[in-house]
Amino acid sequence: MYHADHYVTGSRDYRPQDYNFSLPEETRESLAIEAGRDITENIRSYLNITYMHRHIQNYMTNRIASVLPEVYPYGFNPSVVNEENDYAATLGLTGDNLFGGFHWDLSTTYGADESRLSTINSANLSYYATYGYTPTKGFTEAYRNAQWTNNFDVTRSFSVLTRPLKLAFGAEHRLETYTITSGNAPTWQLGGLQGAPGLTPQSAGNWSRDVWAGYIDVDISPVRRLDLDFAGRFEHYTDFGNSESGKISARYEVSRRLAFRATISNGFRAPTLAEQHFSSLSVTPTGAAGSLAVDSEAARLLGASALKPERSTNVSAGVVFEPFPLLHVTADVYQINIRDRIVGGGNYSGAIAEQAIGLTGIALPSGLDPADVTANYFSNGASTRTQGVDINIDYTTRFGRFGRVDWSAGIDLNRTRLHHLSNDTNGQPLLNAQAIGWLTTSMPRSKIILNARWTIGEWDVNVRQTRYGQTTGNMTYQIAAPADIRYSIEQFAQFENKPCWMTDLEITRHFLSHRLHATLGINNLFNVRPRKLPLILRYEGNSIYDTSSSGIPISGSYYYTRVGFSF
Repeated sequence: MYHADHYVTGSRDYRPQDYNFSLPEETRESLAIEAGRDITENIRSYLNITYMHRHIQNYMTNRIASVLPEVYPYGFNPSVVNEENDYAATLGLTGDNLFGGFHWDLSTTYGADESRLSTINSANLSYYATYGYTPTKGFTEAYRNAQWTNNFDVTRSFSVLTRPLKLAFGAEHRLETYTITSGNAPTWQLGGLQGAPGLTPQSAGNWSRDVWAGYIDVDISPVRRLDLDFAGRFEHYTDFGNSESGKISARYEVSRRLAFRATISNGFRAPTLAEQHFSSLSVTPTGAAGSLAVDSEAARLLGASALKPERSTNVSAGVVFEPFPLLHVTADVYQINIRDRIVGGGNYSGAIAEQAIGLTGIALPSGLDPADVTANYFSNGASTRTQGVDINIDYTTRFGRFGRVDWSAGIDLNRTRLHHLSNDTNGQPLLNAQAIGWLTTSMPRSKIILNARWTIGEWDVNVRQTRYGQTTGNMTYQIAAPADIRYSIEQFAQFENKPCWMTDLEITRHFLSHRLHATLGINNLFNVRPRKLPLILRYEGNSIYDTSSSGIPISGSYYYTRVGFSF
């Protein structure tokens, strides 16, 4: 079980009691069951069940007292509540000696993730003006993503001309389904609930597809010290047709302390059902932002076209080196090309965005400046190339009765660049400078991890130092900005998050011959935070960090305890 209260940065809005810039309250409960039984000497059954429930409550932007004093004389702070259930069950049979020596595995898995969202502490202003009362809470929408997967896998090792060969092949069937449920009528009628209106019936629906696949993998050592692996996969999607992907890997051992390796592969990813059909809307006192289903009339007005699959090409090469006992070094360089990346795109603002949102059945509150209304959708926005190097070193120092220390160090250097930007059907670029930054510069160009784990008797002490490199974002102008660029989707302010070191500490005590253990840990021991935004980039004064940048958390230090028992 896990629980975290609302975390608020401590920043103050120019309006009272606004907790919009915060982390949500969250409670999680999870359960896992594993079982198995021998049926015959060569056949065994197995079962795996997992279940997780998560409750999330997140603050929206505060409404001041003058918004609806008849109901909320001191103003109100809408919240979005998400009740999420995630579960899966696998049932399988596995055995040996099929057709004289093949190992086989037959399994079926059904899993689903369901999110049911509500808005509370809210009001429908136009509803109140029309009927003299308003609901203050209501069910707004639900999303359900489910998958039923059936697999049959076969493996066997051979000796061909005295050289080892491993063969694996199999088949798979997946049934994927996606469901969107619209909200109760008062949550979307006449403008909908403040903060997060409900989805209209136009956005609801059920979608499904079947995927059939087969693969083969051959691992062979044609000569001493050389290992080659060839793999191929064929898939048929009932909505996207056929795809073929494959991989070739090689590893050559110069000696027992030095080896080289290389891999080249290609990939195929069909758009998920959620990417094709998801839609949502959020409304603040001064603006609105909508994500439109790419296959909807609303998105087509903004230049949307049907999504295409992503395709990738991956190349890597590296070395494995053990200069002396207990010291291991690996180094790899890689390049990943992704074509037709599926990202949020088609960024529009103004009257055309209002018109598109109106086509979903939602009427926006009166008085909004059209320039403060934006809309977008999923698109094949761009093609990117990521190049990098990954180096890892680990070493063990033994101190006799004082235990041992396992040292490790890792560094990843990478760069992602845009090498093609797509246009929508209106002839406009699908990504603006801000969206391009999310793809290319919002993740650290470098990451260094230094770790030391001291083990002595029943105690483990782990210290980890992580350095996140610089990130750069194109930020939206907010308060104090000139009227012509405030909330602009074309003009942005470049903001840099400087590199930071973060320290984590974890102490574990073992009991009952290591069957029981208790852990106390602190992430971000010294309470490091990202660099703060200047006032001109803070929404109503309280959005003090760049939340689109990954790395150092805005929440500072995090303390936790954990107890585990092994039967």
